[in-house]
Amino acid sequence: MSKIDKISRESWIMSTFPEWGTWLNEEIENEEVKPGTVAMWWLGCTGIWFKTPGGCNISVDLWCGNGKRTHGDGRMKVGHQMANMCGARAMQPNLRAVPFVIDPFAVKQVDAVLATHYHQDHMSAEYAAHVIKSGLTTVDENGKEIPVPFIGPKKSVELWQKWGVPADRCITVKPGDSIKIKDVEIIALDSFDRTCIVTTDSQGPDREELTGKCPTDMDDKAVNYLIKTPGGNIYHSGDSHYSIYFAKHGKDYDVDVAFGSYGENPVGMADKMTSCDILRMAEALRCKVVIPIHYDVWTNFMADVNEIKVLYDMKKDRLEYGFHPFFWEVGGKYVYPTDQEKRAYHHRRGFEDCFEAPQNIPFRSLL
Repeated sequence: MSKIDKISRESWIMSTFPEWGTWLNEEIENEEVKPGTVAMWWLGCTGIWFKTPGGCNISVDLWCGNGKRTHGDGRMKVGHQMANMCGARAMQPNLRAVPFVIDPFAVKQVDAVLATHYHQDHMSAEYAAHVIKSGLTTVDENGKEIPVPFIGPKKSVELWQKWGVPADRCITVKPGDSIKIKDVEIIALDSFDRTCIVTTDSQGPDREELTGKCPTDMDDKAVNYLIKTPGGNIYHSGDSHYSIYFAKHGKDYDVDVAFGSYGENPVGMADKMTSCDILRMAEALRCKVVIPIHYDVWTNFMADVNEIKVLYDMKKDRLEYGFHPFFWEVGGKYVYPTDQEKRAYHHRRGFEDCFEAPQNIPFRSLL
């Protein structure tokens, strides 16, 4: 049988997806985190993987889905949060723009699965299925072995349970709650995700009518997290919009690194923080490093991080900023405080061992 005869759509998918295979899984497993540091990897969208010197592995918003895959009838479902927000009816052209850099079914160790909120690009049924079916465990603060917990606000917990995650595996958090896992403390804080407020449980003809109603409690739908690690305190803002209450969090907690959802909002939509908002958030939180995320994933919200850099350079001296931005790449590693002074990421370029083995070339002048 020829090679062509063996090839099918299914064989193509299995041989190419996920695009990074287990490369990143292996890198995370093999990483030895030095004392006094914390290692982080960007998984795409707002997904972050954390690993500490004590061997604590935590995922926040690990998601392995996609956006639109067909034009369908060209219409959004009535009641979708984007339709609720701006009254648009044409289908949102949110195509996934970045590769899958981690294989959720190849995860061998995780100590907690965290979600900031229950939107589809922040939770993964596939990942949940793997964690449950493979019997992954961690240890609690008393050193007792326990099944890996799923941690999130009420609506996220309800969605996990709808998927089949046992209720006793879920921990519902609201602002002010604190959970300790190995050498990490997770503190839930207020979210400012106003898109979540206009998200309803029903779509289509029987959509929930929100007009004239007092908004539901944000604390049930979304939270931000402060993750206190041996290497520093990391603030994950989920899909929060800008809020002046960031300043309260900045006064209540020491923040070293802050993640903010950045994007180029289409006309008529306010779903992501702008470049100004990212800088304002960082200033309010009094962080040392601010890292924009989420701008990578959706084709209709992609933004240029150089806009943040230009504004930062314009304002940093006059406003005496005590922080600087760091521009990451999906799949990349960032170690704090080791990499604190870095301003931009580049994937490893390789060829460090050039000329260490004999060359196989006709003559040297070819080079």
